[in-house]
Amino acid sequence: MAAPGRLHVGVLAYDGCMGTEIFGITDLFLIANRIAAAVLRTERDLFKVTVVAHEPPVVTAGGVTVAARRWRRRRFDSLVVPGFELRSPAHVQDSLKRWEPEIDAIASVAAAGVPVASVCVGAFLLGEAGLLDGRHATTSWLFAPQLRRRYPQAVVDDDLMIVSDGPVTTTAAFNAVHDLALRLIRSHAGDDLARHVARVALVADNRNSQAPYIDEALLDPEADRFARAVKRRLVERLAEPYDLGALAKSFNVSTRTMLRRFAEEAGQSPLDFLQQARVDAAKRLLESPDHTVASAMEGVGYRDPASFRRLFTDHVGMTPAAYRRQFLAPAG
Repeated sequence: MAAPGRLHVGVLAYDGCMGTEIFGITDLFLIANRIAAAVLRTERDLFKVTVVAHEPPVVTAGGVTVAARRWRRRRFDSLVVPGFELRSPAHVQDSLKRWEPEIDAIASVAAAGVPVASVCVGAFLLGEAGLLDGRHATTSWLFAPQLRRRYPQAVVDDDLMIVSDGPVTTTAAFNAVHDLALRLIRSHAGDDLARHVARVALVADNRNSQAPYIDEALLDPEADRFARAVKRRLVERLAEPYDLGALAKSFNVSTRTMLRRFAEEAGQSPLDFLQQARVDAAKRLLESPDHTVASAMEGVGYRDPASFRRLFTDHVGMTPAAYRRQFLAPAG
């Protein structure tokens, strides 16, 4: 099989951005190029990364100066937007005022048909550029309530590590830059190379949820409390049949109140959330040699193959069988 062509990724640097989210992309792609040359015998780099800025050089949030190239409407195959230092959720509005040129650049790249991805609170820059409207998105669990309120036309799921909706991808907190890099490597050059990179770099591969990292003590005790509790209950009973009446009764509310309050806080219905959670769980099972399509389906609460196939395909863009063929981990 011929090696894929080269993927040119732009990283948009700006004053106050997080340096890790720049270097996480550049360094993992460097490792990918070296592994591809050694293992796949590629004759040229599979990935090129160009760090650009509206007014270079830029100083990152940690005080490191980055000598980026000047933004000149360069053509990329994909653009990555790192996040920025955010002292608290209350400071989102003041922070965003600083980066109008960057927001305009993001909008222009997206309008030209280039896929755009953000890391952590970089999602707010995508939101300001109008890219989140009508799309599913995520960001750090700490700032998800603000993202949801600021962009009410987006469906924000703070349980997910990474969300791709059409040409727009958003990720969780800054360490999720590694998940993003691996996803780009996997989609361009295949699962084998992504797995090699993950093992050499000692980064987690195929993380799906940021829920284990959520620290309730750091959240506004009133923000999205109801939806978070409902989500936990649904995930704990993932394979059980969905029963709106029983769910509402367990929280001492009517079904109408359950739907209203959950939608206000989560931007979707409990059933929509449950279906997404089931698909995410099914993906992890399908990647394991210990499961078949049938056992993965049953493991997440489905009995009708046609319904499961339709739901999975709607969310993932391929059938469960096709997903398993592409992402099945080797045994042993």
